Amino acid sequence: MNFPGTVAVMGGGSWATALAKLLLNNCESIMWYMRRDDRIEDFKRLRHNPAYLSDVEFDIQRIEFSSDINYVCEHADTLLLVMPSPYFKSHMEKLTTDISDKFVVSAVKGIVPDENEIISDYMQRVYGVKPERMLVVSGPCHAEEVALGRQSYLTVGCNDIFHAEQFANALSGNALRTITSSDVTGIEYAAVLKNVYSIASGIVHGLKMGDNFQAMLVSNAIREMERFVDTVYPRPRQICDSVYLGDLLVTSYSRFSRNHNFGSMIGNGYSVQTARMEMVQTAEGYYGTKCVHEINRKHNVTMPILNGVYDILYRNIKPAKAIRAMAETFI
Repeated sequence: MNFPGTVAVMGGGSWATALAKLLLNNCESIMWYMRRDDRIEDFKRLRHNPAYLSDVEFDIQRIEFSSDINYVCEHADTLLLVMPSPYFKSHMEKLTTDISDKFVVSAVKGIVPDENEIISDYMQRVYGVKPERMLVVSGPCHAEEVALGRQSYLTVGCNDIFHAEQFANALSGNALRTITSSDVTGIEYAAVLKNVYSIASGIVHGLKMGDNFQAMLVSNAIREMERFVDTVYPRPRQICDSVYLGDLLVTSYSRFSRNHNFGSMIGNGYSVQTARMEMVQTAEGYYGTKCVHEINRKHNVTMPILNGVYDILYRNIKPAKAIRAMAETFI
């Protein structure tokens, strides 16, 4: 098999839709797992995802849809995981097919709840996926802008850099440039943390604390990210690379950022529960905050921004009070 072979997109959201469109620019066909048959039938009829990025049209003759996760995993060579992290485990628990010899690419920017594991660790431990066949895709890309064909950049990470380069080629195009890395663990943790910091940025925006303060928040957030990632997985890395700092910036400031919008509602006076109910899509930083907070009990990294967001989301601390407390630590 020439890697990546037959690629299966696993998930039906906006990021899955954007990545599927990129793949079809370079692959003859793909498989696509969606859990709902009615959503699949609507997709085939309308020629676009009926729920996400509906302006993006597809040649459905080049897509084999299925709601059977075992069928898809049995027949695909590479599984591109794009499910929201809160529901990732419930999807995967339906899997009985052996995927230990498959290539697995995670585009899930979250941690497996209850397990407190990044996706690559979970897939290796539970499903026996080999480290050299485990990849990750991340970077400063909103699905909406990728779908619009705006210039974007993604990083593909793998312990085997040759496999990273091959999958990067499957995504690359005129409007999508790719970078490769071997820092799988660092990339995954950074993708989780930037969602947490984006919530903080949104809260600051909602509280109308101003651009000056928000810039200070984000500059301290990248330092906090670096401390945590260097502690959990020490290795040489440039924290200013786009997959770390770039992703943090776009998620903290963009109007497309669901985590920023979630935080902004809280800063504007919504309760956490009401803000969650108002969100059409999942704000993964809500779950990531709790997971990283629990993971950090083992590592004891100094993380005042994470702790402040945790206090707001899970301890019912007033946003203004929590933000003032974290501001005392800023340098």
